[in-house]
Parts: sequence; C-alpha cells; structure tokens
Amino acid sequence: MPEPALPPTPPVALDALLAREDLALTQIAGPPAAGTAVHWVHTSEMADPYPYLLGGELLLTAGVHIPEAAGSGTYFDDYVARIVAAGGAALGFGVAPVHDTVPRALVEACETHGLPLLEVPPQTTFSGVARAVWQLMSRARLSELRRVTEAQQSLASAASRPDPVPSVLRQLARRLGGWAVLHGPEGAVVADGGREPGGEAREALARLAEVVRPSGDEAGRPAPTSATDTVAGTHLAAYALGAGAGFVLGVAAPRRAAGDHTIASVAAVLLTLLTGEQQSGTGTARSAALVRLLLGASPEDVAGLLGGGRWLVVHARPEPDGAPDPVAASALGAALGSALVDPAGDVVRVLVPAGREPAPQPGWTLGVSAAVTPSDWSLADTQAARALARARATRAPLVRHNARPALADLVPGDEAAAHARALLAPVAAHPALTETLRTWLSLHGSWDRTAVALSVHRNTVRQRVARCAALLETDLDDPDARMELWFALRHV
Repeated sequence: MPEPALPPTPPVALDALLAREDLALTQIAGPPAAGTAVHWVHTSEMADPYPYLLGGELLLTAGVHIPEAAGSGTYFDDYVARIVAAGGAALGFGVAPVHDTVPRALVEACETHGLPLLEVPPQTTFSGVARAVWQLMSRARLSELRRVTEAQQSLASAASRPDPVPSVLRQLARRLGGWAVLHGPEGAVVADGGREPGGEAREALARLAEVVRPSGDEAGRPAPTSATDTVAGTHLAAYALGAGAGFVLGVAAPRRAAGDHTIASVAAVLLTLLTGEQQSGTGTARSAALVRLLLGASPEDVAGLLGGGRWLVVHARPEPDGAPDPVAASALGAALGSALVDPAGDVVRVLVPAGREPAPQPGWTLGVSAAVTPSDWSLADTQAARALARARATRAPLVRHNARPALADLVPGDEAAAHARALLAPVAAHPALTETLRTWLSLHGSWDRTAVALSVHRNTVRQRVARCAALLETDLDDPDARMELWFALRHV
C-alpha cells in the first residue's frame, strides 16, 4: 500500500493519550500503545471507512454502523482489516448510547489484525479526544521549535569560534546525541565530533556520502542533496554541502527525533559557508587585499585579488529608513552578485564587478556609480552617494550616475577645477552648504525633495540655500547663475 501523506505536525504517542486522566481511555486490544503514533483524529460511522482515511488516524466510532447479526459473520474482521489496510493507527470505540460494551468480536478482530483498540467511556466526547490530540501536538511542536532554535543559536556560536568546523561538528553531535563527520572531496574524513559508531555504521555512512557527492550519474542526472539509511540500529544521514566542492556532512545517531533534519540542515548551511570560503579561496583573497591596503598598497595594486577590471559602487538604504541588518546586507550583496559588502552606518555599500548590472531590489533604495577602475573607487563612492540621495528624493528604487559627455567636458579639467575653486571659495569652508547647494540644484530647486535627500527639515534647506546666495553674492533664481554653479560643483 502507498505511504500515507502525513501532516507536518509532530505525531502524538498513543500512550501519551492514554495517560490523560481527563479522557479515561482504556486500551483493551492490540499491540502496546508505546509504539503507536497518532497523526490525526477522524470520526466515522461508515461500514467501510477505507475511502475516507489517509493513514495515521485514531478512528472514533460509536458502532452505529454495526448490523444486529454482525457477531455471527465476518463483519468485524472485514471492518478492522479495511482500517488496517488504510493505515489507521488505532480504533476508539465509544460505549453508550448505542452499545453498552465493546463487542467481543471487535476485540478479537483487533487482536488478530494488530490494531490498538481503545474504549471511550460515556463521559468522554469524541470532540474532547480530538482536542486532546491537538493539544499534545501543539506542545510537541512548541518543544520541537524550542529545541531547533536553541540548536541554531549554539551552532551559530560554534561557527564563530577560532576552530569553526570542528566546533560546529561537535555541537551538532551533542545536539543529536550521536556522531557528526565532514567528508572531504576525496571521501577522507576532514573533521568529526561526538561518539563514533561501530565499523558497520561508519562504513555505511561513508557509502551514503558517495550517494550525495555532486558528481551525477551516467545519465547526467544530478546527485541528491541528502540521503538517509538505518544500519545496525543506527540512523544515518548525509548532506551535500552547497559550495559544490564535494564536501559532505554525515550524521549517525541512535535515534531519530523530530527536528533532527532541520538541525542538521542548519549545520550543513554553516559548513557550506565555512568550507566554501576555504575551498574557493575568495575569503583568503579578500583578507589578503585588506592586509595589503592596510600596509600601504594602492587600490589598483590589490584589485587583481578580487577579480574584475572595472567596478561599480552601490549605495543602498533599507525602506523604511532604519539601520541595515547585517544579514539583510549580506543578502543584498548576494543579490547584486558580490560579497564585498560594508553595512556600516545607515547605508550599505557594495563593490560590484562592472559586468553584473545592478537591478532594483525589493525593500531597498539604490544609488549606482559609473563603472570605474580601482584608482577611481573613491570617486565612484561619491557618485553612488549622490545617486542614492537623488533616488530617495525622487522615490525611485534605483538611480544610476549619469556619465554621459556634456558641454562642460569640453573645458580642460585643470582649468575647470581652478574656475570652480575660485567661484565656490566663499562656501568651500562649509561642506554642509556646498552639499545642500549641489543637491538643491540637482533637484531643480525643490525644497521638499532636497530635505528628503539630505534627511533634514525643509526650513534648514531654505536657510542653507539663502546663506549660499549671500556668501556667493548671486541670485539663485537666475538660471544662468544656477548653471554656472552647477558647472563648478561638478568639478570639485
């Protein structure tokens, strides 16, 4: 018969239901309740309940369907056989108002077919039994979630230790009460933790690791990501780590409890990150680049370690405004195709290879620089900041720096810079005034949008712009004056 489609909720042990004094249930036939799991409760007075069962039920009946001559034929044997064929977990028979006692032929049939039979006393309603099952399930689910949460926290803490891989394996083994092992790409044991199982289970786990190792079969089908087995009373599981480098996590435990798969999956994710960094060398390359920068190397000297020739700088702020969460910042970097993420302050900065064109990201406002070589990273950082300010002011999800050639580019750079310094000298000592003027001009003199872009009050914008006009001795309502100042601001 096909395996029943069981619900995601944890099952209830039948003996736990029998232990409820408020229900006063009594087992009168069938195997011991300790080995029976109940997944749900169903009430039926059908003579053949088979079509209405999914498997794993505690079926409740008051015997309304039983004919008067049932005891002299095969009725009860056929009835119980159909319940067993449907995968029913147990049968509960309610005495009164139809039957004063449980029919003897039903007891014998349940003994014959190995179906636990419970007597439900008159004072216990079927809905009360169902409610008790759901209460026990809820408690079991809460206990499982608490166990998984505590395991996640302990595994994350282990991953931050100086010896992260062995620490994660030891913590996983402790949480599952068994053995955790990391197999390398060639099958050798890289590290392990916990109590090692016997040779037969250990060898079986090594074979199971080969099943999930990412090599594919002769038909080109990919290997499964996980596999399980039971050998010599030991439960085995293997998980292919997602870095694609051939590492496999193996687990051997004397028992399999609810939540074990989730806990092992969390460990597999952490080990994927740890082994992925180590195997690919990207983490080492980033560390080397940082050390060289700190020791005085120029950006262009270390860029080769990071890959790519030209780069984009992306500035991002979460919506609504708030301090970016480090996990969310890392996820943003992954979405943009880069692990070079700086989540400091209220803006996340990401360095992205120019070949990966950033797209709008849900929940973020982005400003993107022009593509530059490493020598111009600081310039691109400024461009991205201004693009982000414009995106926030215009409520656009993404704004790119406009790098198109303009008439102003016809003037030699050194002459343009000298002219800009001279023109803006009266406000040069006040960076807040300069940035406010730049933003205000870029937004066509909008007080409100400038206030949003700078995160200040609109009256502050008015005061700063008025101060700029006074210091520069110019009329900012004059379009020629605005154009002249905009030209100057682009060259400082």
